Amino acid sequence: MSAERELRDIDFEQGYVAVVDKPLEWTSADVVRKIKFALRRLGHRRIKVGHAGTLDPLATGVLLVCIGRATKRVDALQAEEKEYVADVMLGATTPSYDLEHPIDRTYPWEHITREAVEEALRSLTGERLQEPPRYSAKKIEGTRAYELARAGEEVAMRMAAIHIYEMELAECELPRIRIRVRCSKGTYIRSLAREIGEALGSGGHLTSLRRTRSGGFRAEEAWRLDELLEKMQKIAEGETK
Repeated sequence: MSAERELRDIDFEQGYVAVVDKPLEWTSADVVRKIKFALRRLGHRRIKVGHAGTLDPLATGVLLVCIGRATKRVDALQAEEKEYVADVMLGATTPSYDLEHPIDRTYPWEHITREAVEEALRSLTGERLQEPPRYSAKKIEGTRAYELARAGEEVAMRMAAIHIYEMELAECELPRIRIRVRCSKGTYIRSLAREIGEALGSGGHLTSLRRTRSGGFRAEEAWRLDELLEKMQKIAEGETK
């Protein structure tokens, strides 16, 4: 069955989870808006659309877009474990813990060895508390933390319980490392990058992030967003002829 035919046969009102490979520099809300607009062209004027688990604009990979009655599954899907592949640059930090902001401080990294990195990853694995980034969507008395941070206000972030089930060193080309992480919901890989730097007596920030799995949904089965929107457009054009 072709992808277009498969989409044509879906009852979106009854519920569908679109597994989308979120493009770089798109927000998760951008993806939802684009799909919602495409659904309107298909005649679904008031259909509900939401996503299960935000990805930052500088991240790519699996974003679950819940459509119609599938929006009732958002909380359950968000609660499932996630897997990521992340690149971390050691020896420097940024205010946002990633490339959204320029480097604000540099640190020695020449003392770091592969063995030290592996030990740091082991020390950060398991159930523990983590401080979310100041530049995040976490709400503080009803206001997003990033809004307060951008306004220059002091932001006191509340520690959150997380579980890192597994963390593997995939590549080690110091000062850059690549890690694979399997973790619970609520884990900030940006914060993890910073924690790795601190555990190594240095600094660290995230330079790339890809979500490879969310629950049972994998990146290999995800729609490219442009392809999904193109197929929906073709269906809409066919129905208006």
